[in-house]
Amino acid sequence: MSESFVKAASLGELEEDTPLRVELGGVPVSLVRTEGEVFAVNDICSHANVSLSEGDVEDCTIECWLHGSRFDLRTGKPSGLPATRPVPVYPVKIEGDGPDAAVLVSVTQES
Repeated sequence: MSESFVKAASLGELEEDTPLRVELGGVPVSLVRTEGEVFAVNDICSHANVSLSEGDVEDCTIECWLHGSRFDLRTGKPSGLPATRPVPVYPVKIEGDGPDAAVLVSVTQES
């Protein structure tokens, strides 16, 4: 399956270390701008059916607010219990410059 990127947000909409929930093609996605990069992960915790975008971001991880599992924003892998399964991670591209730059995400291909 080839990657199909769609605009998820503009760079100016993403506050540092503050997740933003968007829905792309029916897929809930949490966008996170941290450490000079933008990441996109599936917004639903693999342990409990709750939104990761309501959690905290720290050290390139996002925390599930319900039970405290942390997921690596680069790989989706959990770093501690109770979660044992990773969350899907999606490719991100930035087109343009400044706050109006487009944040493009492909939910057709997990990385």
